[in-house]
Amino acid sequence: MTRNNNTENWIKRCLMLTLCCFQFSIFNLQFSIFNFQSSIFNFQSSISFAQTGTWKSFMSYSEPQQIVKGGDRLYVRASNDLYSYNLSDKSITTYDKMRQLSDTYIDHIAWNPTVSKLIIVYQNKNIDLLNTNDEVFNLSSYYARSMTQDKTVNSIFIYQQYAFLCTAFGVVKVNMRKNEVTESYILNRNITIAGYAADSLYVRDSNGGVLAAKITANLIDPHNWHDTTIIPDGVFTPSTADWDQYLPTVQTLQPGGPRYNTFSYMRYDNNRLVTASGGWIDGGQFSRPACAQFLEPDDATWTIIGRENVQPYSATLFTDATAIAVDPADANHYFLSTCGSGLYEFRNGQMVKNYTAGNSPIISALAETDPNAHNYVRVDGIVFDKNGNLWMTVNSSKATKPVLKFNSTNNEWTEYNDPLLFYKNKPLRIVRNSILDRNGHIWMINDHHEHPCMLRIDPSTDTFYRYDNFTNQDGTKNETHYVRCVAQDLDGNIWMGTDVGLFMYDAAQQADPTQGYTQIKVPRNDGTDLADYLLANVDVTCIAVDGANRKWIGTSGAGVYLISADNMEQLQHFSTEDSPLLSDNIESIAVNHTTGEVYFGTQLGLCSFMSDATAAVDEMKKDDVYAFPNPVPHDYNGLITVRGLSANADVRILSISGKLIANGRSNGGTFTWNGRDLNGNRVASGVYMIATATSEGKKGVVAKIAIVR
Repeated sequence: MTRNNNTENWIKRCLMLTLCCFQFSIFNLQFSIFNFQSSIFNFQSSISFAQTGTWKSFMSYSEPQQIVKGGDRLYVRASNDLYSYNLSDKSITTYDKMRQLSDTYIDHIAWNPTVSKLIIVYQNKNIDLLNTNDEVFNLSSYYARSMTQDKTVNSIFIYQQYAFLCTAFGVVKVNMRKNEVTESYILNRNITIAGYAADSLYVRDSNGGVLAAKITANLIDPHNWHDTTIIPDGVFTPSTADWDQYLPTVQTLQPGGPRYNTFSYMRYDNNRLVTASGGWIDGGQFSRPACAQFLEPDDATWTIIGRENVQPYSATLFTDATAIAVDPADANHYFLSTCGSGLYEFRNGQMVKNYTAGNSPIISALAETDPNAHNYVRVDGIVFDKNGNLWMTVNSSKATKPVLKFNSTNNEWTEYNDPLLFYKNKPLRIVRNSILDRNGHIWMINDHHEHPCMLRIDPSTDTFYRYDNFTNQDGTKNETHYVRCVAQDLDGNIWMGTDVGLFMYDAAQQADPTQGYTQIKVPRNDGTDLADYLLANVDVTCIAVDGANRKWIGTSGAGVYLISADNMEQLQHFSTEDSPLLSDNIESIAVNHTTGEVYFGTQLGLCSFMSDATAAVDEMKKDDVYAFPNPVPHDYNGLITVRGLSANADVRILSISGKLIANGRSNGGTFTWNGRDLNGNRVASGVYMIATATSEGKKGVVAKIAIVR
């Protein structure tokens, strides 16, 4: 955007006039800034102001597994997560990787009364010590130690200031007062439990054998351990007193969160996160309880649809929910598909009907005469078309019409047996992950090794297309074994995630499936003309596109990648090693285009990242462009975020005198500023103007932001 002298003078006059409206003294700036009228900043109470770049987790605490009393608190391991209940003030504190803990998925906890600390052992063998002030001391040495032995921890025994971890190879001694792992006893036995009696430490292995050693002996030396058949009474009887006494209390508590930590399917729909818990893979089902979990707009309340919401005749078969389709005409009307008992229809949280073998064209994966036929009705890939018809796939080797369309208004079914739905006279085996693109076409993938491919359906003509030519633009054929997911970007390109990388179909390739696809080349920028294929040989499990047309890529084992809008740059890579991400195995991703929050459904639960991109608006309006935090407090060091912008908007931060402080372009509808000037210095206290213009240079709006130092 070019600014001439007249424009600059106009801006200066406007800014000076605005300045006169503020009631503060330049000698008392910090105090007076807080007295600005709230209308100046155009705040809306309903807007979420979560700081850009922050993480959150949404852990389940629904299934109590251990209860230990420590001081005036009950520490509860539930759903392999942790919370505490204060017996005095009745408060509940939840713990997670984003705020206090060092890891996720807790296998064991134990309270040490000598040092007043809780020891926490994770599934990956990481260890935390939690004191009464909720301070965490991480003991990563055992987790990081390279050993040929199996490091699995079976149980914990507390003695004085120590915790003895019974492991698959022996015992690990932790000094909880000094916050350190002190010794390991290699006994070459799978030790399941330990106890103390008569100055000796006793351990029992998985075969029932018992070893004993004097507690004062050098326990590192295996010769100081001896087999014994003389076992003191009760030495291996763990106390259940806390569990027995406090379980009734714990069962009344409501720590919040979802019911399960399973999120194999996610979409952000009608201002809420819509998730399904189960699923299946080539080789078998996840065998997870079927559940639909909706995170409501307040970002804290969960609506759960579980077995209690379905009729008794189908409740026991309600397993492995695969997808959810929300009626575009009614957000309270939705369908849930399962790998157990077919398709469920819900309205206002109440089950309407279970469509399955016998009462619909949906058939079982087993023969009708098989006594288990009713328990193996696999429906997936559900999606609404633009006319409100529900499409789905019936994944059965016996299906002669494996794709169905259902009009729930008139209860009309349409069955499809297009030849492209079959391979070697058998129906495609795992057809799922359907999307509706902006042209009204339905895309779905076949995630099965026999014939991995992608399908497109034109509902207006009932025409089917199959994309199974795995040849890129260079004529190189990729040995693709699985097609995992499909997404459409803001340019209309279709992206396909496979076990060997990420592939793109432009308009011409979409129109002609024989052309193959484009494998994005990223220049090395090392002085050569060489380039590498984008995410080559990475197992891509899910894809989501944000408001800036950037691609969020979930993987199996490699965490999450963020790829730039032009596909040429890796902007972020989140993994468990360098971020709060719960697991490197990503099952689903969804984006809230209003706030920019990106949700990651991982193998160990749900977490989110507040990104710096939202959906762009068509026209910037004064009342809709806002900055936060505003005022910026003196101790704030995060990014200042501006929302309500058009795509690729030109944004300039100006001082009251009109001096350019910072500038840049929006990501979708969002611009972020680090509070520093063009020289990298933190700006002083004062009021700053946010001047915007469209990507074409047309005048936008001006907003204000106050900074307190």
